[in-house]
Amino acid sequence: MSFDIRPATVADVPAIEQIVASAYAPYVARIGATPGPMLDDYPARVARNTVHVLETQAGIQAILVLIPEEDCLLLDNIAVSPGAQGKGYGRLLLRFAEGEARRLGYAHIRLYTQEKMTENIGIYTRYGYVETHRAEEIGLKRVFMKKAL
Repeated sequence: MSFDIRPATVADVPAIEQIVASAYAPYVARIGATPGPMLDDYPARVARNTVHVLETQAGIQAILVLIPEEDCLLLDNIAVSPGAQGKGYGRLLLRFAEGEARRLGYAHIRLYTQEKMTENIGIYTRYGYVETHRAEEIGLKRVFMKKAL
């Protein structure tokens, strides 16, 4: 499997928006609201250098949004194109995110996901993330998780 994880460029924005829309679309009915990542301003995020893409010969397959915070790195979004799911790209991006957190000198990485996205909670738990709390933000019930590096 040949791939490259690299910072996103302005030219990548249409692919990023398409991947996010298609990856999160199945959750709209389940949670009864539009997931936060579908509302993000990706041109602005790319301009702030917070987006990475995972690219293969077939094109961009997945995206990752990492936001530096005061005491840890926030894994704000990870989305894999539905046609590329099950190939290990999400796992590769999780490892990349943790590597970036270490490289930046953080002792922790954190994330949050929708309460009703139970499969995501299970995945993050298997990779060592621990639930810290639950809260409602912008009308969305979220589960907050953190991992020591």
